[in-house]
Amino acid sequence: MQTPAPVEYARATSVGDAIALLEKHGDEARLLAGGHSLLPMMKLRLARPEILIDLNDLDELRGIRIEGDEIVVGAMVTHAEILDSPVLAEHYSIFREAEKVIADPIVRNKGTIGGSMCQADPSEDLSAVGSALKGSVIIQGSGGKRSLALREFHEGPYETKVGDAEILTEVRFPIRPGAGSAYEKVERRVGDWPVASAGAFVVVAGGVVKDCGIGLTAVGAEHFCAPDAEAFLIGKAPTEENLSAAAKLAADACTPYADQRGPVDYKLHLAHELTLRVLRRAVASSQGA
Repeated sequence: MQTPAPVEYARATSVGDAIALLEKHGDEARLLAGGHSLLPMMKLRLARPEILIDLNDLDELRGIRIEGDEIVVGAMVTHAEILDSPVLAEHYSIFREAEKVIADPIVRNKGTIGGSMCQADPSEDLSAVGSALKGSVIIQGSGGKRSLALREFHEGPYETKVGDAEILTEVRFPIRPGAGSAYEKVERRVGDWPVASAGAFVVVAGGVVKDCGIGLTAVGAEHFCAPDAEAFLIGKAPTEENLSAAAKLAADACTPYADQRGPVDYKLHLAHELTLRVLRRAVASSQGA
């Protein structure tokens, strides 16, 4: 049985305290939130930090609330809390639909939105949701806070723009009156990483698409989104022909690779089909169907 290498442990008392600990210990420190990604890597000794900085006492990183025209989700909010949130359900059904197919109840009870975003796994469901909704993150360091669009947050697989001695503290999503949204996922078994997933929001007014966002994961979509497909739809009637053309543009922007979950052609087919399905459903929701 594999076990982690010896590691020190510190329980942060505030965001400022966590940042100070990161500055003190440098590259040898890792933040501990839910731990569902970090701890398995430590057991395999793929990650060997010298100190873990536990964030679980930081209530300032919890909670889901509305500020102005944005929904603010604390970085330590769990998947289970997102799934059960009436605020998120009121504005974006995409959250509940995505969370129902993420892992299992044990993982959802401890795993956090901040941990999911910062893990930057190329098959992460919430990264696709965040990119679809054109959300943003707040990153805090000793020099203060900065805001960054989620579509600029992920630099590549397992890499983000969170710098040394910085912490992601919030994820923010614009409120869009009249928006409909949806999420669909194909997986080999319940709770598995997706073979492919797609999510979308659409605002239809006056018979045309006024705004939309498309997110994709596990299929090599850059920054988990499909901006060309979105640009094509805006200003057009949400006809089946236009939705299908947008879905094709979304699939064309994907560069999946073959693995145990399927060949490239299959994943590209799923990218098209799932995007079309979520666009149809988001349009219907926006139109009150």
